[in-house]
Amino acid sequence: MCSPGLLTSENAAPVPQLFFSPALFVTKLFAAARSQSQARRFPRAAGPRDGIYSIRCCACTDIIRTSKNHPTVSHPRVQAASAASGTFDVLSMNVAGLPEILNGNGESGDKTTNTAIIGQDMAKFAYDVIHVQEDFNYHATLYANDNHTFRTATSGGVPFGSGLNTLSNFDWLDFTRIKWATCSDASENDCLTPKGFTFMRLRIDEGVYIDFYNLHADAGTEAGDETARAANLQQVADYIDVWSTGNAVLVFGDTNARYTRADDGIRVFSTQNGLTDAWVQDAEGGVFPAIGADALLCPDGVPTNISCEVVDKVLFRGNNFITLSNTGFFYDTARFLSSDLATLSDHNPVRVDFTWTLATTLRQSDLQGGPHGTWFNDLPSLPASPKAHVLTLRGGARLDSVAISLTSGASFTHGGTGGTAVSLTLAAGEAVLSGTLCWGQFNGDMRNFYALFTTSAARTLTAGVMTSSCATMTAPTGFGVVGFFGQDGDEMDQLGFIYAKQ
Repeated sequence: MCSPGLLTSENAAPVPQLFFSPALFVTKLFAAARSQSQARRFPRAAGPRDGIYSIRCCACTDIIRTSKNHPTVSHPRVQAASAASGTFDVLSMNVAGLPEILNGNGESGDKTTNTAIIGQDMAKFAYDVIHVQEDFNYHATLYANDNHTFRTATSGGVPFGSGLNTLSNFDWLDFTRIKWATCSDASENDCLTPKGFTFMRLRIDEGVYIDFYNLHADAGTEAGDETARAANLQQVADYIDVWSTGNAVLVFGDTNARYTRADDGIRVFSTQNGLTDAWVQDAEGGVFPAIGADALLCPDGVPTNISCEVVDKVLFRGNNFITLSNTGFFYDTARFLSSDLATLSDHNPVRVDFTWTLATTLRQSDLQGGPHGTWFNDLPSLPASPKAHVLTLRGGARLDSVAISLTSGASFTHGGTGGTAVSLTLAAGEAVLSGTLCWGQFNGDMRNFYALFTTSAARTLTAGVMTSSCATMTAPTGFGVVGFFGQDGDEMDQLGFIYAKQ
């Protein structure tokens, strides 16, 4: 449970720092890692992401959004207006946390000391969102020296953990770990641990969400490695198409890929998902290095500029609501050095500074409910200057569905077919100004139980049954509800409102 001070699920017992002989590897490392992994896993119900598990984000804020076993908690409130723009930075760093007995990484100093310095520097430079890879057997040391408010729980050391974690100044709604469907041991021990990628939906401000992906792809350059790596990156790209439809997205981590290699598949994020590589944008003028050209290798030590290419990437896109702009790509190696100025990892830490700006004609509410069901987002399908015409709700014991028809003829329906349908046809010049949602537990999942919408003519439409956990979201002045985003199944699991200028 949460406690005052540094709020993280890592306030639980730390992962042991394991140092032992090869003869004890199986008995000690496997047992300790399994114990820590099981202590921090919270299984999801079977569904569209069956076989995937979510991890609790422990943060005593106004809203805590977690997996199904740790549901949404909220105090009844009225949503505040979001800022129109802001800034944040991200860091991707492979922290070289494999046990010393498996991989020494060739860096000076012992790994416990190096990891402690990494954690201290992460806190010192106050990065907004950090994705780490190979965060295995020195994880407790990393977190003991860092002070970020929101941090993912470890999935365990080698061989049970993925080594992927996030340290953030922003809270998130859902955190999911996904194992690679394909791995290769052709030249590295990539199948030793459940490597893969993670997904989380970060809340940057009221109604401002960006989907963040961390990954560690298959290493090596043998044919089997490149086939597995391309399959890994394709798996992330396909996941984005389903779970980040219509959303702003950031993908950053250790791809083990180079643009000069023909079979790595790194271009899939551009061709399939519309993402921009921050290094390609800044160092290469937006043009990918030629396939088959010599690798643009960085020198040992601290790079003097960003002209060399590393396998650690930062890729991004905005959406119709949020414009994301890269304002600077950096190798932050000089910030992560030992007392004798030696590097702490065999990877250069990669930082990108971003600005975000909201469209002047659109706004969004916060999301309410639980992270279950299938993701939907009406934003990409909205016509120019949308206006609501008919609002329809279905409900009984809970909120079954929401639907809205626009004056343009476009219409959107989400949820199931249960309950009783009620509709409200808006008059000319009338807009839906606010909505109240109430939620609660049903069959172990958090769902929306009740909705109340109010128009500019003080007319209302309701469905479902109120609970003790409710929130009212009000459109900014001059805006009205024109669509929805969230997750649904046979009922409304999670719901937010899209507002447009009227």
